[in-house]
Amino acid sequence: MKRILLFVLTNIAVLVVLSITASVLGVDRFLTRQGLNLPALLGFAAVLGFGGSLISLAMSKWIAKSSVGAYVIEVPQNPTERWLVETVQRQAAAAGIGMPEVAIYDSPEINAFATGASRNNALVAVSTGLLSNMSPDEVEGVLAHEVSHVANGDMVTLALVQGVVNTFVIFLSRVVGFVVDRALSGNRDDEGGVGIGYFVTSLICEILFGFLASMIVMWFSRRREFRADAGGAHLAGRNRMIAALERLRQMHEPSHLPSQMAAFGINGGTVQRLFMTHPPLEERIAALRAA
Repeated sequence: MKRILLFVLTNIAVLVVLSITASVLGVDRFLTRQGLNLPALLGFAAVLGFGGSLISLAMSKWIAKSSVGAYVIEVPQNPTERWLVETVQRQAAAAGIGMPEVAIYDSPEINAFATGASRNNALVAVSTGLLSNMSPDEVEGVLAHEVSHVANGDMVTLALVQGVVNTFVIFLSRVVGFVVDRALSGNRDDEGGVGIGYFVTSLICEILFGFLASMIVMWFSRRREFRADAGGAHLAGRNRMIAALERLRQMHEPSHLPSQMAAFGINGGTVQRLFMTHPPLEERIAALRAA
């Protein structure tokens, strides 16, 4: 559910705003006297779908910082902050990416996340709970996992996947809206246009289909976790990566990490599998041991 609570909600909210704006400005040229122009509708859906996803991506760092109250370490104030920055700097250099911003947020939960618009414009943040409850080796494994998410381009790839999903959500919602409007209002061929039923149905379907389609994004997120674990093992050592996941399994608590970052966090989660952003910790540990 974490993935739905913020990332998907933010994306859907952006889509709704863009859709309403498009209707107000009259750019919905796919509506004709003969019905729906499907190729034009598909083009319209792609523009809005990818536009909404890319806007969400561009806002991701700002949303992350404001949602959890994270503060970026500009100049380290103590040995812990200095160690964090130096560790991320070393791992980023090894992974061949630009130095991410490093931040800490105040929370008792044991978690971390990475987000940002590109490999060279990212943010890695850890909770105070993680720093208090994990050893330096375990924290290094966590940081390596997050840096691997950045190096793998998971933020951008996720945005592209979301853009494809958005395109079909917008396309199908308007097709259903058109069909329902015609069924409710009779044949409009003589007068052209659509009624309020089209707009209401399209809006409802856009939200509903958006939630259903999030299962595809969840599946993608789960697959990328295994790759980030493998990358973390390469950067920090397999034993450190396994130790970090083992500690998470031992000390797991329900996470309140906003979903915009949860796709790149390390929390295992216990949500129903179709809506899980992460595979079970046991599966991730087993994959590392078998590598």
